[in-house]
Amino acid sequence: MLSEKLIAEVLHAALSTGGDFAEIFAEDTYNTSINMINGIVEDGIQGRDHGVGIRIFQGVRSVYAYTNDLTPANLIRVAKEAAAALPGASSVQTLVLNRCAVDNMHLIKIRPSDVPQARKVEVMREAHTGAQGYDQQISQVTVRYLDTEQNILIANSEGLLTGDRRVRTRLAVQAIATKGNEKQSGFYGPGRHMGFEMFDLINPREAGARAAKIAVTMINADYAPSGRYPVVIHNEFGGVIFHEACGHGLEATSVAKGTSVFAGRIGEKVASDVVTAVDDGSIPNAWGSQNIDDEGTPTRRNVLIENGILKGYMVDKLNGRRMGMEPTGNSRRQSYKFAPTSRMTNTFIEAGESTVEEIIKNTEKGLFAKSMGGGSVNPATGEFNFAVMEGYLIENGEIVKPVRGATLIGKGHEILMKIDMVANNLARGQGMCGSISGSIPADVGQPTIRVSEITVGGREGGN
Repeated sequence: MLSEKLIAEVLHAALSTGGDFAEIFAEDTYNTSINMINGIVEDGIQGRDHGVGIRIFQGVRSVYAYTNDLTPANLIRVAKEAAAALPGASSVQTLVLNRCAVDNMHLIKIRPSDVPQARKVEVMREAHTGAQGYDQQISQVTVRYLDTEQNILIANSEGLLTGDRRVRTRLAVQAIATKGNEKQSGFYGPGRHMGFEMFDLINPREAGARAAKIAVTMINADYAPSGRYPVVIHNEFGGVIFHEACGHGLEATSVAKGTSVFAGRIGEKVASDVVTAVDDGSIPNAWGSQNIDDEGTPTRRNVLIENGILKGYMVDKLNGRRMGMEPTGNSRRQSYKFAPTSRMTNTFIEAGESTVEEIIKNTEKGLFAKSMGGGSVNPATGEFNFAVMEGYLIENGEIVKPVRGATLIGKGHEILMKIDMVANNLARGQGMCGSISGSIPADVGQPTIRVSEITVGGREGGN
């Protein structure tokens, strides 16, 4: 995308007034998005976004600028204007760029750009058919198809010069069931860091039926009882609670500022003994995976909590300076328009030794939260409020009936201490995570777990 000569000139310009580190992030990204409602394509968008971001450090201060005008004169001008925000003596030195090859862990068999639009729409129709045909109570089905190919280049004043290609594909289905004046929705949105071959692994009709099943089950369910009692949270997207209520508190973005409940607690017990939590951006073809992060650091498996003990954080270069820690491969951004910061990749609780059947059997009365929905979190305190998209009542160690309208309320760090059983059925779900560096793909996950006691919002006594 940029010549080595131009890269060196831009980096020199960025360091011309006192910065001690400069970085270039260039990208050229192609996106496809198609929306279908009730089997009819409503809109389809194909786009290209390209540009360059320039970041400069002076100690723990930083400045960021970006542009989509890639002419040499403009890039040098932008670098100098950014540098002017960090006045001081010039730190320009002889710069030797060392091109670093990337080990590709995410093989792409079928580039989405090589697939005709008609074939993509065909996949969407299959998902629609799977949802619409599930039950006559399904009144609306929305299907969205997305793919992206992001080509990046990263260079910095430490001599790094590297690049990568990231290809992702996703199918998202929302089904709405109607009964009288009531409506309930179900959602399923599988995605992978792979090409169109994703549909060799994921059956679109089954994806649609899964979304519809949730909606139909909930439209015919009684209301969940409110109170404090045990909750069994199923695997896959159930991990969204850990991601939101605990994971963000383990990012250096908040830890370095001292705004996280986990700040300064490495080596301390922060969860029950059965909890081991990991962030791993190196899992082949996983939705949140990358070969390198957006600073050029190779991704890796980072153990955050081990048997209840806090072991580490997710760290980017700038916050690593503030904390005296090395980067962990977690620096991410939505695009060149955002400065990177520490973010999750694929974050999950490790599998335990129990079975799902054992957990249910050992729960006299409680809630089985099979699918989680949206919610809100205060990242400073870990306080959360999450809707249960698909729930069931447990009585005498058995799942007895579906219930709707349940909300889980609590504090993430307190819930960690109350996890008393962990199953052996680890699975991950896909989502988009928002923070100060934009919206990025992230996997959440866990095996089925039991929280010994949690506040459940519902209807008093149910019905």
